[in-house]
Order: sequence, then C-alpha cells, then structure tokens
Amino acid sequence: MRFLYSLFLITLSIMACAHAQSRSIDAFAASQIEQSGAPGVAYATIDNGKIETGAHGKRLKGSDSPVLPDTPFLIGSISKSFTAMAIMQLVEAGRIELDAPVADYLDTFQNSPAGIITIRQLLSHTSGFSTLQGNDAQTLPHRNEDSLQSQVERIADWTPASPPGTQWRYSNANYIILGAIIEQVSGQDFASYIQSQILAPIGMNDSFLSDGKSHDNMAVGHQPWFWSKRRVDDTSTNRVMAPAGGVVATASDLALYLVVMMNGQDDVISAKSKAMMMRPANPVSPYYGLGWGIDPHSGLISHSGLTPGVETYAVFSPDTGKGAVILANANSGMGFGTNERLFSEISARALGLDEPPTANIWGTRSLFLTFAALPLVFVTCIAVAWFGRSGLRAKSGAFGIFSLWFPLLVSLALAWICLWLIPQLFGVSMRTFRLYQPDFSLLLIATAATAILWAVFRLAVYYKPAATSRMEVDNTPPPPQT
Repeated sequence: MRFLYSLFLITLSIMACAHAQSRSIDAFAASQIEQSGAPGVAYATIDNGKIETGAHGKRLKGSDSPVLPDTPFLIGSISKSFTAMAIMQLVEAGRIELDAPVADYLDTFQNSPAGIITIRQLLSHTSGFSTLQGNDAQTLPHRNEDSLQSQVERIADWTPASPPGTQWRYSNANYIILGAIIEQVSGQDFASYIQSQILAPIGMNDSFLSDGKSHDNMAVGHQPWFWSKRRVDDTSTNRVMAPAGGVVATASDLALYLVVMMNGQDDVISAKSKAMMMRPANPVSPYYGLGWGIDPHSGLISHSGLTPGVETYAVFSPDTGKGAVILANANSGMGFGTNERLFSEISARALGLDEPPTANIWGTRSLFLTFAALPLVFVTCIAVAWFGRSGLRAKSGAFGIFSLWFPLLVSLALAWICLWLIPQLFGVSMRTFRLYQPDFSLLLIATAATAILWAVFRLAVYYKPAATSRMEVDNTPPPPQT
C-alpha cells in the first residue's frame, strides 16, 4: 500500500511538472509575440507521444479571427521531409532506387547535364544545383493549370552550379524534381499522393497541399515593413513549389507527424527508413539527411520553413522523444521584429534544454539603419553640390577630373552591392528578396538610385554650366518696375 501511495505521489509530481512547463511555454509565447511583431503564433510540444498545443494572436493583423492550434499555415521547407518520406515509400515498394540517376525516371533528363544526378543526391542537396537556381520558381507567375512537369522541363535545361556529389548546396530545385518523379512513378499527381499516402494515414485531417488557390481558413502571411508588419498581397498557394515548400499544415497535425518520426515503428514507412532519413546522407552532407537537418552533437533533428509572410520550425530528439513545432504568420525583419527568440526559446523549453543565449541583433539593425540613412545622405549631397557649384566648376587638372568621375565609379559599385551582391548573399535575386524583405529591399533600391543620381548630378553641374546658369537666370526675380 505504501508503494502504491508513493507511486501515486510520483505520478502527480510528474504531471504537475509537465503542466508547469506547458504553462511556462504558453506564458512565454504570449509575452514574446508582441516583441516579435508576428500577428499570430501556433505551437505544439511533444513528450513521448503526449502532445500539448497552444496559440496566440490573430490569423490576420487587425482582424477578429484568432490563430488556433488547428489553424493551417503554409509550412515552407518542412514540406521537404514529406516529399522525402514519399520517396522512401516508393523505395520500399521497389519502384525507386536511391542511387539511380534522375534520367531513369524522367525522360526529359535523358540528354540533360543534370541527368546523372542520383535520387540520394537530390534528397540530400548534393546535386550541384545552387540555392539561387532553386529559388527560380518562386517568382514565376503561377496558375491552377501549372504543373510540376513543366517546371522540371525548365530545370532539365540548367547546368548544375557544381558537379553532382561534390558540394552541399540547399536548393528547392532538388525537391521539385523529386515531386515530378513521385508523380511519374506512382501515377498520381503529387498532391493526391501526399494526401492519401501520408497525411491521411497519420491523421493529419486539417492539413492539405498547395493547389494554386487561396483558402480563407489559412493564417495570412505578413512581411516586415519599417518596424511593423503588413499582410502579403498574394495569398494564393503555389502548386509548382508544393514538393519543396507547399504543404499546408496545423501545429496539431505537425505534432502527430513528429510523433510518427520518433516512434521507431513500421507504419507509414519502416523504422529503418525513418532512421536513414535522420542520418547524414553522405560525407558531403554531414548536417543533412534525407529531408531533415541533423545536429550530430546534440542529436536533434529539425527543419525550418520560410515562405513570403510565414516562418515555421519543427525540431525533435529521437533519443528523448521530445519535440516542438512553432508556426508564425510573419517574416522576421532585419534586426527589428524577429522571430528568432520566439522559436529558439519555445524549442529549448519543450526539449528540456538550457535556454539559448540572446542573439546579438544589433549587427543586422545597424545594417538596416545604415541603408535607411544613405538615401538621405545622398539627397543632402545633391543639395551641397548645387549650392557649392561654383567650387565644383572650378575643378581643373588631372586630379580635379578624377575627383569629378571617381564618385560615379563608387556609386555604381554601391548600386551593384545593393541590387545584386546583398540578395546573392541570401541566395536569391532582388525580385525574390523583395518577397521576404520589402522594406529593406526598398532601402537598397533607394540607396542605389540616389547614389547614382548624386554622381550624375555633379557631372551635369560641371559639364553643363550654361544650362545651370540659365536655371539661375530663370529663377532670378524680375527687376522692380519704375
């Protein structure tokens, strides 16, 4: 009897600790959402199969529609793990071989420079396709009749940025190709396959695939806009990007999915295949398996998701059976209104880890503020050039000519940095960059434009003094009448 009583007290203690942890996460999410600037957040935590969910904020900024644990979010690149799971199903059925080339499954790759890429290389992002190439499809106009096959035909004409199997380069192109292979081998369209073979068996009843349409029940994405957030204009989903980032899921459903990944059982796929997905795919890919990111030091398995207006994160520990899902309907700003602390601390608390140190965001803030100030600086310089035009026109000799033309070279270099180099550092074109950072993109464009305008204006003042003199005459008030 004493033993049973002690066991009862221990059970109550464990339940109380779990409840306290759940309340701690919920209280933190409620307090942090305002600082992050996200209109809404939904989350779920997993502890050995037990799921706790929570949500705060609004589905759309300023609306009365709340975000709930069952609110669907476009989960972005977490979708890649679903595509990888579908491939593993077909591998287990003997219909796909991991080390077979793409050309064995898609005729359009028969004469393509990418035809030798293997399925394993696509899954592990070691195909050679670059991040920039993979983001190509994001800015294409998409319609309901668009197909994976038409996008794959375009990709087949590309030459990989590096030889297959030699470098790890994260690229959406890899998973778009895998989606087309799933369609070809299974005889089903990608959305139908994922829905019937993965979502339905797991019980993800509130989740679905991008179909090119807008859905009123989805969380609406928001972009950073000068210390605030504004809603995205286009809320339609993109069918072509579905294998790389087009699963629409709820926090509750994603928690069920993580439970399946951690249960060590043969169900949707075998336990052996699950373990393979969560191991480094090859020596070139030590931190990425098949559709999942890997931390070999902590044993954590994770994937983030980023789409215009939405950021997501899923992380779990197969060793402890703990995990977390966090979904926010806003992109982080450049040092202002970021989701980093919201995601990292909820994850740490759910996994029972030490809270991560607060990241230093002043580096990105300083960058943002610098480019906010530069257009004003160049406009001021234009005014200085005008009011100091007499000194500008007095320049002569080789040094004087150099001092006139050198600012143009500098301004052209600055424009190249703003319009090309900085987006490239993020692995995107300026057009794609504007989908995620519209305010910072505007500052980059304004900086490039005003820098060139200032340099050209100085040259115009020097080389066309007659025209500017006429401007002065035209602006001179008429003499008084007698």
